[in-house]
Amino acid sequence: MAWLLEISRRLGGRGAGAVAKSFAACPPPALRAPPLPPQSPWPLRLLRCWRKGRAVVRFAQVKEEPAKQAGDTEQNALLPRLKVVLALVFGFAGAAHALQVTDDRGVTITLAAAPQRIVSLLPSLAETVCELGHCQRIVGVDRYSTYPASLQKLPQLGGGLDPNIEMIVALKPDVVLMAKSSRAGERLESLGIKVFALEPKTHADVQRVMLKLGQLLEVQDAQRIWRAIDAGVSAAAQSLPVKVRGAKVYFEVNEGPYAAGESSFIGETLTRLGAKNIVPAKLGPFPKLNPEFIVRANPDVILIGQRSAGALMARPGWQSIRALRENRVCIFPTDEANVLVRPGPRMAEAARIMAKCLESKSPANGGKP
Repeated sequence: MAWLLEISRRLGGRGAGAVAKSFAACPPPALRAPPLPPQSPWPLRLLRCWRKGRAVVRFAQVKEEPAKQAGDTEQNALLPRLKVVLALVFGFAGAAHALQVTDDRGVTITLAAAPQRIVSLLPSLAETVCELGHCQRIVGVDRYSTYPASLQKLPQLGGGLDPNIEMIVALKPDVVLMAKSSRAGERLESLGIKVFALEPKTHADVQRVMLKLGQLLEVQDAQRIWRAIDAGVSAAAQSLPVKVRGAKVYFEVNEGPYAAGESSFIGETLTRLGAKNIVPAKLGPFPKLNPEFIVRANPDVILIGQRSAGALMARPGWQSIRALRENRVCIFPTDEANVLVRPGPRMAEAARIMAKCLESKSPANGGKP
C-alpha cells in the first residue's frame, strides 16, 4: 500500500477515505464516478468520459493485485507507474479546460482559465471588459482610461504607445490588452507576459473585438453589446428630420489634422445618420490631411473636440470654410469627445451626440445655426 500512502501524503496527509472522496468525481463538465464499495482497495485507472464532444478524464477503481508482504518489489514498482498516470491525467485535464483565443495579429494565446488579472492599455478595451461584467478583474490601465469612474482608482501605466513596462510586470497580469499598433507587445512577451492585441477601427472591427473579449472572459452573450449599439445608432438616425440628411461634414479626431474618414467607425456612424463625409474611404480610417484639402472640400458642419478647436480660425484659408463662416461648428467638451472617439460600448451614445449636433447645425435645419 505504499502507493496509497504516497497519494495520501500528496493530498495533505489525509487517510484512504479522504483520498477516495477526492477522486470520486471529475470537475465539471466531467461525469461523476460511481461510488466504490467500502471493502474495495483504492488504486486508480484512467478512463475517458465524453460530454458534448469534449474528452475529459476521471478516476475509477480497478482490481488491485493481492498485496504481498511489506517491501515486495512488485508492489513497490506500482508507485512510479501510478505517478506517470497521475501526471498524464492532470495534464490531459488541464489541456481539456485550457482557453485558447486568437488576437488581431493572428497570434493565439493559451490560458489555463479566463484571466483574473487584466491590464488594459486601450480605453475602449477597458470599457468593453467592464460592460461584459468583469471590471473588477482590471488591475491597471493606460492614462486615458477614465470610464467607468472606478478605473481612475487603478494604477496608471502610461500611454498605449509608451507604457511603463516595469509597472506592468510588477502587477503580474494574466494578460495585457493593447492596440495591435502598439510596439510594446514584443517587449512584454519577451518578459513572459501574455499579450492580446486588438485594433477596432470599423463597426465590423468593434463587433469582432467584443466577441473576442467575450471569448477571453468566457462571457456567453457578448453579442448583446453590439445589438444594443446597433439599435441605438438606428434610433439616433430615425430621430433626425429628413431635411437634415446630406450635410457635408468634417470630423477632426486630433490636431494634425487627423480626420475620421468615411471607412472609420465614426465615419460609418455619420453615414448611418445621413451625413456626407468629406473624407473618402480610400484615404483610410483616420488619415492625416493636408489642411488645404479641407478648405477645398468646404464642409457644411465641423465636429471637433474642445482640445483641438482653439485655433480653427487661425488656420490658413479656413476663414473661407462655410462651417466657420456661418458658425456651424460643434465643439465637444472632453467627456463627450472621449465618447465619440472610442470604439466601445458607448457608441450608441456617440450617435446621439452627433445626431444632436447635425440637427442643430445643419444648414437645412430651418433655424439659426
